[in-house]
Amino acid sequence: MTQLPRPDSAPGRWRALALLSAAELGALSLWFSASAVLPALSREWALGDGGRAGLTIAVQAGFILGTLGAALANLPDIVSPRALMGWSALAGAALNAALALWVESLVPALVLRFATGLCMAGAYPPAMKIVATWFRDARGLAIGILVGALTVGSAAPHLIRGVTELPWRGTLLAASALALGSALVVWRFVREGPDRFPAARFDLRMAAAVFRERGPRLACFGYFGHMWELYAMWTWLGLFLGASLEARGAGSYLGLSSPVATFAAMGVGGALGAYAGGALADRWGRTTLTMAAMALSGLCAALIGLSFGGPPALTFWLAVLWGVTVIADSAQFSTAVTELSPPAYVGTALTAQTCVGFALTMVSIWLIPPVVRVVGWRWAFASLALGPALGVLAMGRLRGLPEALRLAGGRR
Repeated sequence: MTQLPRPDSAPGRWRALALLSAAELGALSLWFSASAVLPALSREWALGDGGRAGLTIAVQAGFILGTLGAALANLPDIVSPRALMGWSALAGAALNAALALWVESLVPALVLRFATGLCMAGAYPPAMKIVATWFRDARGLAIGILVGALTVGSAAPHLIRGVTELPWRGTLLAASALALGSALVVWRFVREGPDRFPAARFDLRMAAAVFRERGPRLACFGYFGHMWELYAMWTWLGLFLGASLEARGAGSYLGLSSPVATFAAMGVGGALGAYAGGALADRWGRTTLTMAAMALSGLCAALIGLSFGGPPALTFWLAVLWGVTVIADSAQFSTAVTELSPPAYVGTALTAQTCVGFALTMVSIWLIPPVVRVVGWRWAFASLALGPALGVLAMGRLRGLPEALRLAGGRR
């Protein structure tokens, strides 16, 4: 009898991953579109620290509420993830464009940024579930590539601002155009793979199931430590790099302006880190890779401030190293959840994990400006190193459990 091919040998899986990654890049360009133009918004709207932080925190809050509702309703498991992703990208593009075209003050901008965050809840977790239907043995690499695309998309508004003369409204509209393209790619080209998860029925209890079992729970704790650092770094790195040049008096980062240097660290460095992390995790093991990446990124968080106002080349390369290591482990926490959770509710588990993780980011994002006022940029980012330190402890605990043998084909 002729055997059916393994799911990982199904034809077209790399093409499917490329298309889905392109769609994720476009959709996630909405996330930091307002953060990328903070200098212009601060001048035009006379924003203080609270207003500047609020423009990013509002997106996080919307994402948290959206993922909480989706997890409680088991939405990623009872609704087509493709449809959910496509409509979410389209709605996010429209909301972001509305901010660019009609908003003149902070309060309505916060409302629209919150609503955009709600849409991001439908654009990110479903994409990870779709990838998992195409890949099994190489799932860590595949989700790593997807997260790399997410990273480039998140950093794209910084690049748009750095290489064009567009006003801030034009930068936002460019991000909306990318998200609109994402929706079109999803509807026209994206499909679930042959290794689909079992059909699920609504079960309110499954929203918390990822925290009841010790294996998935420890993977989530590792993810929470990672998230404490990640989004605060992404939110404030651009302002840090700009302020460092100002403190020095002038200059550039190896010929790059601070917005382009930010894109290089977040986008290029992050994409390389996500790819390398995925490839190495499938070879070395999930816990090995995540512990190593968090140790390095936490060290970067503690050290980069010491270069503030110093040689721009040193600051730039520290930022790039941080950009590589801070994202190298990100996909592996989600991959671990797909390997440790009940198959029928993988989408719900991923959504619940991201919901709590992003709730923590609101605290760390808000924390940085007051810390800067008290101790300055030299020590502000060091407060982020606590998250990776606790994450290393959680993943070390998971490594010693029998459940870890279900990770990466037995590679802990």
